[in-house]
Amino acid sequence: MSDNRWSANRRRFVQAAGAAGIVGLAGCSDDGGETGDQSGDDGSSDDGSSGDGETAGEVDDTPEVSWVLNPAEADVDILEQYAPLFEYIESEVDVELDTIRASSYSATLQEIRRGSGDLADTSPSAAVAGRDIADVVGIRVAYGAAQYFSLITTMPDSEIEDLSDLEGENVAMGDTLSVSGTLVPMTMLQDAGLDVGSAPDGDTVDFNAQYSDHSTARDQLINNPDVAAATTGAFSTGPHVPQEQFDEMSQDFVDISAEYDGAGSEEPELQLLGVSDPIPRAPIMARADWEDPIREEIEEAILSVESEDLQHPDDYDGEELWFSGVIPGTHEDFEPIQQVLDELGLEFGDIS
Repeated sequence: MSDNRWSANRRRFVQAAGAAGIVGLAGCSDDGGETGDQSGDDGSSDDGSSGDGETAGEVDDTPEVSWVLNPAEADVDILEQYAPLFEYIESEVDVELDTIRASSYSATLQEIRRGSGDLADTSPSAAVAGRDIADVVGIRVAYGAAQYFSLITTMPDSEIEDLSDLEGENVAMGDTLSVSGTLVPMTMLQDAGLDVGSAPDGDTVDFNAQYSDHSTARDQLINNPDVAAATTGAFSTGPHVPQEQFDEMSQDFVDISAEYDGAGSEEPELQLLGVSDPIPRAPIMARADWEDPIREEIEEAILSVESEDLQHPDDYDGEELWFSGVIPGTHEDFEPIQQVLDELGLEFGDIS
């Protein structure tokens, strides 16, 4: 079980800011300020000893592998969230994981493209956008489901009764590369008769799209009366929608979604406007030209992980990992995402 090694300053944890590159290194806090222990980039202290108890002169020959973390929700400490997975991999394979937190979905691909990331937690869109630079290791599953859903919600007291009523309104959406936060909802709005223009790489016509991330979009809907609706993954807004609304609108959601059991468990209540068709869940990907022999060992460990390996200790009070395992996958599993792009008339180069 976790020994909270990842909450100490044991690993390099870098912040990737799109094409601008890496702006934070170990020994620095997330906002660029120095931490109090003045550790060096290799975890060593000023007296020459390392943070892991090594004395001066000793060499740690454990191979290092970089992992890019893909941002989805602004209010989640993703490093702490992923600690059980990283600790599991390090317990199964003689490797030390260094993490890069990307600033956006497109920045995740940029880190892989320039070779600074070996593995990545990505969105489903990356399986299409990154076909030339990254291989699909596996598809994450949540309690048996390898598919998830996009939701469009509004406030119960709004005058919005269906998607067509969003004409002329402000709509809070996810990242421009987010499948469940933006791309799939764009097709839902388009199917409802709204002109999405050249979004998300250009302007919408019949409504005003405001891009951020899943939790920010949800919070904007709840807290900003100028926002008429939010488009998010079901993991963000599903807990705010009573189960009976899903019962009436989507049998697929009732049968498949890992979020159905917790629907309606959080306040404030939101009103459901639309539920997408099932979407393939997000993959874990590896840089295609990564030829280190340890790659096979790591990929085998990832595909063998069990739900209990991904649990935090009992005293952990942060966000739990949203997936309970990883199954083998290929780029072909994400063909539905390509169909979404085709429906919107987009190439990933337009938005990535």
